[in-house]
Amino acid sequence: MTHTASAPSPIDARCFRDALGHYASGITIVTGHDGAEPIGFTCQSFYSVSVDPPLVSFSVMKTSTTWPRIRETGRFAVNVLAGGQSHVSGQFARKGTDKWAGIDWNAAASGDPVIAGTLMWVDCETWAEYDAGDHWIVVGHVVELSPEGWHTGEPLLFFKGRYRELLAIDAA
Repeated sequence: MTHTASAPSPIDARCFRDALGHYASGITIVTGHDGAEPIGFTCQSFYSVSVDPPLVSFSVMKTSTTWPRIRETGRFAVNVLAGGQSHVSGQFARKGTDKWAGIDWNAAASGDPVIAGTLMWVDCETWAEYDAGDHWIVVGHVVELSPEGWHTGEPLLFFKGRYRELLAIDAA
């Protein structure tokens, strides 16, 4: 049987978002310190790139007003949120508010904010940045990471437009 390819239809932005919403992702807060104050934003597009050298990446919208402030420092931290931290994600996603109100944090060796209670964190120097449509793809070289005893709990996930948490399934 022979299949003939037809010209693809233009992709509707809402349909694209809805389709990709079926891919569960973790939620992170990308943080930095610009000398005046801690800064940060919610980001769900984060992943490991390389082990040698240790590289990670995230994507950020070009309309972000926080990323340009972090970019100027040449470094950032990525805080992976744990289950029960959806309020932190929501707080850092809002514009025009004090994102740090009520948020407990400590500084990495670089001074970048590490949010308390997260599942894990990495502190990075900016390695590269790439233009990608309406986003920037940022690659960071990991220079410090959460200590081994830090990694407890379960992740906060985003799936089909909602926050989710894992449910353990016992094998029979």
